[in-house]
Amino acid sequence: MKTLSVGIGCRLHSPAEQIEAAVRAALGAHSFDEIRSVASLDTKADETGLLEFCARHALPLTFFSLDQIASMPVAEPSAAVREHLGVDGVCEPCALLAATAGLGEPGALNADRARLVVRKTVHAGVTVAIASSAAHADSEHPNNDTQ
Repeated sequence: MKTLSVGIGCRLHSPAEQIEAAVRAALGAHSFDEIRSVASLDTKADETGLLEFCARHALPLTFFSLDQIASMPVAEPSAAVREHLGVDGVCEPCALLAATAGLGEPGALNADRARLVVRKTVHAGVTVAIASSAAHADSEHPNNDTQ
């Protein structure tokens, strides 16, 4: 069941292998097959390693603007990201935005629509957070009565 959205922040020229290792480390007990989408900052749209990683695994890749990212809550803001990009974080907001994509008004996040299942993790310069949407899980299991 594909219910996970992966938010990724990475340094310039991060190789696909490094991104994959970070995602696999963040997944922990979750399966790679549970990934529904990957998301990052729109300035990463030409980042070869990120594009290769998603293509290699046939994962849809979505990009969000700084304004969209700034609209999302970040539990533990990063001073380095704030200084460099002017937002409190990248991977957590991107994961949450991707998890709520197609569920109505962008940025209209609440606890019953999406939640972080893995907070920001750092692996070799790549940050990864993973979110899940209850609505996507319910749509894949229409007889789900566990609410």
